[in-house]
This record gives sequence, structure tokens and C-alpha cells, in this order.
Amino acid sequence: MDRKTGSQKAWSELRRRDFLRVSALGSGALVFGGSSLLTACDPVTLKPADENGIRVHAFFDARVVATTGEAVEGTSYIWHRWPDGGGCFALPDGGWSYVSNSEWFTTTPDGAGVSYLRFDAGGNIVDAGRCLDGTLINCAGGITPWDTWLSCEEYPGGSVWECHPLGEVPAVRRPAMGVFQHEAAACHTIEEAIYMTEDRPDGALYKFIPDTWGDLSSGTLQVMTEPQPGNLVWQTVPDPSGSPVPCKDQVPDTKRFEGGEGIDISGQNVVFTTKRDNRVWSYSPAANSLTVMYDAAVNTSGVLSGVDNVETSDAGVVYVCEDGGDMQIVLVRADGSTFPVVQIEGNPGSEICGAAFDPSGTRLYFSSQRNPGKTIEVSGPWAAFTEPGPLQLGRTDEGGEIRV
Repeated sequence: MDRKTGSQKAWSELRRRDFLRVSALGSGALVFGGSSLLTACDPVTLKPADENGIRVHAFFDARVVATTGEAVEGTSYIWHRWPDGGGCFALPDGGWSYVSNSEWFTTTPDGAGVSYLRFDAGGNIVDAGRCLDGTLINCAGGITPWDTWLSCEEYPGGSVWECHPLGEVPAVRRPAMGVFQHEAAACHTIEEAIYMTEDRPDGALYKFIPDTWGDLSSGTLQVMTEPQPGNLVWQTVPDPSGSPVPCKDQVPDTKRFEGGEGIDISGQNVVFTTKRDNRVWSYSPAANSLTVMYDAAVNTSGVLSGVDNVETSDAGVVYVCEDGGDMQIVLVRADGSTFPVVQIEGNPGSEICGAAFDPSGTRLYFSSQRNPGKTIEVSGPWAAFTEPGPLQLGRTDEGGEIRV
């Protein structure tokens, strides 16, 4: 199912009139019949926290779908420790799977590896289980166009593991994609390449080009270099095993990033975050250009800090999860303006991670990682956040109907 189509159908069920323009800073409201649907000014515009400390905008609902150490509702499966990166996959029966990494550092039965939640077409949980065992510190990852999950191990000897979204096929290690402190991966289908971040203070940005698109068993690993300021060149990593010389240090002029975190595709651009300098970057493969979308040191009126995982909607809207900060998921626009769409209160020692939309685009899944870990679903009209122009959150035609 196309997520954008599903999201538009969800919108058609609502009476869509009096849609007000919202400024590029998000200081405004979407109004339905005189009542505010989405107010996007600052954290206080979110509804008060529910019994789980979750705050969302009006017309959105939240529910906890799994809790660390407890059996997933309707199953005997115990949800894993430290849920981190995640992704959603459409299933043939009209349902979907949400896969979730465990960033735990031992191979205990309730930690590390990858778990899944299976939903039917009505959004009910019908099963839960494992996709991957025997790995360590599975941080973020990414989905592939051929419906597998790339789970990334975040330690110096870490690998990418390709997993089935229901664990029906054994996971496979993909050493050709490099052995290093992996964070996240994003598939660029037009370029037929996979971009990867590295969570190191002097980490690199990588690009893996498979010999055959859809087969990750072999290919070329490249790293972004910058011989002169602004001159970006992709160079082949001679030894993807990273031993004895780490992948990031094998070619001269490697461009260094201060703690690579989440990565995803927005339109045709590669969007990723770096945590030590609180930046959101956008790389254009077509133009071979790199820009900073958001910099906490520059965008001083922004609400985003502690940047981490990234998720984009089918319309290319960028959502960044906070590790710390105000424990929010923050929408970041192309001009660097920001506003929160979700917040967790009362658990400052945790982090938000694993944001992923279901196939319809009307449900966003994510986790609060610790104390205890909770995996959460927020459902509602996410298409309201589509940004067709720099000064609008949405548009209306002459009949008052919203076009997204």
C-alpha cells in the first residue's frame, strides 16, 4: 500500500474546512469549525500528558503497544530491553509489521537483536516475536525497497544485518557494507545506493553500491571525502572489514561528522543528523552538495536538541527524535524552523527513537527507550503536516477542501 494514498484517504473522512495558513516558524493553528486541530507554536500547544506521560496534538491519539519486560498484549512474547531504531512493513493480509532494534549490550533472550509486532488490517496486535538474535547494540537501521530491515550494530566491530520483518527467514550479516560503528542506513532507490552513518566523534558518511540492486552480498563501499572545502568526492574504501585500519581512516581527506545518527530519504535528498553538534544535514546526490538544514547553535529559536533518529513521511516531511532535550519528536522544515509533534514527560533519563510510519501514513510508531522501555503508537491526520510551500502547512482549493 502506498502510504501517501492511505493518508489522503484518511483525510477525506474528515470535514476539511477553515484550514489556516501557518507561518514557516509554525506559529499558527489548523482550525476545524472554530476549534484548533493542530497548534504548532511551542511545547505547551500539545495536549496535557496522558497516564503514560505522552503528549500529542489535538485530534491525535496515543497508546502503548509494548513495554520492556512485559508480554505483548495477546501474545506470550516478552518485549525486549532498550528498544531503538524501527521500521514498518506492509503485509499481504492488509496488516503490517513494526520491527524494533534492541540497543542492549548482551545477547540475552530479552535484549539485543530485533523484535517485531504484527498488526492486522484494523491495527490490532496479532503476534510478536524475534527477527534477529546473537548480535550486540542494535541501534538504528533502515528499510529496503524489497521489504527487509537493515539492523545496524553500534560498536567498532559492528555489522549490518538484513532481517525479514516477521523473522520467517534467518537474518544475514552483510560484511560488504563495512565493519564499523554503524548507526543507521537509508536506501536511495533512484541512485541504487545505501547511505550509512557512523556514531563516532570523527565518524564518516558512507555509501554502499551493491553489484546488483536488491542483493547486498557484494558491492562497493565508499566514503565521503572533502579534498577542498565544498568539494565532495566519494572514494572507495579499500578494506570494508575495517581491520586493522578502520574504514573511516583508509582514504585521505575523509569528511568527518560529529557523531552520525539517524538517516532517511526526503524527496531525492539524504537527510541525516549529527548529535555532538546538534545538526540536521541534507545531501543532494544529484547536485553532490551538502547543506545544514538545522543547527542548534544558529537556529537559537528552534526547539530541537539532542538530535537522534530520523523519519520522513511519503511527502518528505522530516521528523527528528530527541535523545534527551525535551524528549520530543520535532518536525524540521527546509528553512530550519521547527516545532514538536510528540513529547514524553516525566522520563528525562530516556530517549525517543524508532520513529516509523505505518503503510497508511496515519500511525507513527516510536519508543521511549528506558525506565522502562515503551513502544508507542500515535494515530491521527499526519497529512496535516505536509508542507507544499515555505509559508504554508497546507492549502485549500476554492471549495475549502485541503489538497495535500
